[in-house]
Amino acid sequence: MKWDWDAVSGFMPHFWDGLLVTLQALVLGSLISFALGLVWALLMRTPTRWVRWPVGVITEFVRNTPLLVQLFFLFYVLPEWGVTLSALATGVVGIGLHYSTYTMQVYRAGIEAVPPGQWEAATALNLPVARTWRVVILPQAIRRVVPALGNYVIAMLKDTPMLMAITVLEMLGQARLYSQEHFQFTEPLTVIGVAFILISYLASLLLRALERRLVH
Repeated sequence: MKWDWDAVSGFMPHFWDGLLVTLQALVLGSLISFALGLVWALLMRTPTRWVRWPVGVITEFVRNTPLLVQLFFLFYVLPEWGVTLSALATGVVGIGLHYSTYTMQVYRAGIEAVPPGQWEAATALNLPVARTWRVVILPQAIRRVVPALGNYVIAMLKDTPMLMAITVLEMLGQARLYSQEHFQFTEPLTVIGVAFILISYLASLLLRALERRLVH
């Protein structure tokens, strides 16, 4: 096997295009998963059974079906019902919805880890329920779960190649397309592998820095 630097240089413009799409999917998907996961977690704590039951069914269904099946459903089935999204928007929604069911459990654990005395103190101060959640409970809960949320960001990064199945040309999609057109697979796929390692490493460094800042 001979390493071809010309193939690397030829692939790089495609790589940058794919990297931009990958980062867009990762950032937007993470925001959806964090926000929606918190909504799920709060709804599951409501005293009304008719709220908890549907939320539990939806989240269990999403968590226990493959992400790829969900992406296909969103991309190919929803248009038959009159809901049409671009491939990238479908991927962002799909990956965000899928991982929101995992971040929900992370938030739940963080909320349950808040000492009971914090609830009692808020009650003694006669704080409204909404303010108790906003200024007392959630800041403490989220601080506790940052490492777990960060791990799911890295997991989402490694799942972004699945978006290739719905025609999103993220990094792996660009590498596959270039390889098939030029019959050179080693160089593009190696570049993509190194890129995933570097992005994951940088994300872990940012996560550790954020943990230290929150702890101190």
